[in-house]
Amino acid sequence: MEQPAERGHRCVPHTADVRIEAWAPTREACVAEAVAALVDTFTDTTGARPGPEREFRAPAADDEDLLVSVLDEVIYRMDTADELPLVTEVTDDGAGGLLVRWRMTGTDAVELIGAVPKAVSLHELRFAPDGGRWSCAVTLDV
Repeated sequence: MEQPAERGHRCVPHTADVRIEAWAPTREACVAEAVAALVDTFTDTTGARPGPEREFRAPAADDEDLLVSVLDEVIYRMDTADELPLVTEVTDDGAGGLLVRWRMTGTDAVELIGAVPKAVSLHELRFAPDGGRWSCAVTLDV
């Protein structure tokens, strides 16, 4: 059986909504993969160029709440500023939260290929260490 890459993400079948899974060696890298998975569920970013840098601070919280906070921010920025992250860098802020830096592109620079997420569901949310790495599973309401 082929081992999954050290870091990655995928969309998995789900009845009415969209479910994503992500994994990486660290908590912060797993959050970055989850952001990429969210964007990949409904866009084709081929040809889009990274533009302005944006920063977001997720305040101290438990790991699942940090993940939801970051994903909710992506959806919020898409809805209010018509921008999506092409590159995501996540670091521990040293105070129990996360510092997220994005290189954004306009929503007009990507092709929509799926249902646009409206919110992150807390149902069946999972984000924790998993056999020497971190993994998460998130349902997105569309």
